[in-house]
Amino acid sequence: MKFDVLTIFPEMVSASLREGILGRAVKRGIVTVRLVNIRNFARGAHRTTDDRPYGGGDGMVMKPGPITRALESIDRVKGRSPVILLSPQGERFDQKTAWELSNRDRIILICGRYEGVDERIRLTCIERELSIGDYVLTGGELAALVVMDAVSRLIPGVLGGERSNLEDSFEDGLLEYPQYTRPNVFQGQEVPPVLLSGDHEKIRLWRRTESLRRTLERRPDLLQQARLNPEDRAILARLKRKI
Repeated sequence: MKFDVLTIFPEMVSASLREGILGRAVKRGIVTVRLVNIRNFARGAHRTTDDRPYGGGDGMVMKPGPITRALESIDRVKGRSPVILLSPQGERFDQKTAWELSNRDRIILICGRYEGVDERIRLTCIERELSIGDYVLTGGELAALVVMDAVSRLIPGVLGGERSNLEDSFEDGLLEYPQYTRPNVFQGQEVPPVLLSGDHEKIRLWRRTESLRRTLERRPDLLQQARLNPEDRAILARLKRKI
């Protein structure tokens, strides 16, 4: 998987590429990240990438020229490498989108700043806009890192266990079940005995029940589109009767 990240603050991204699972994937060559500094494509002595908005108003707008020239510097096949703008106005980024993007060989991410980008960039260069939530960041660099992290961990070889990402929250539309590790007792709280029983079927049923319970309590909206089988529906019915 290759990522091209267009930004005026490449150091914000590069610092995070040296640590964690994403950093290890980069070191092993499973993931490649190319940082493109938009300032290098700005003209004039000051390499200005933004200007005041036409019509007045507070804030600055990223100029179309530097972004366009930065994109043109990338050797790509149009349509095969999606150009994505990180923006609070974009569609909500979720696990389904992460899986979709993980099937691409290359993704180009543009990090917006200030009041956003000149609208003509959206009209001529951008194929998709993504938002990581209903809030506003000072720039798209953190959002780009979120997208790269979520997508990369779905690529074979990035995580240690083959099934690690299949049991995560949101993979089947539900929140993940509670997790425990040593010691067996911590500050008077014990690990549920079923997890120490060695009975794989009982453990599976406990985990599924707790996943459904947690989703029902914290994110009941997810249940409307979750992939539920008859066993799940029976468990949910019992849980709802206890509420």
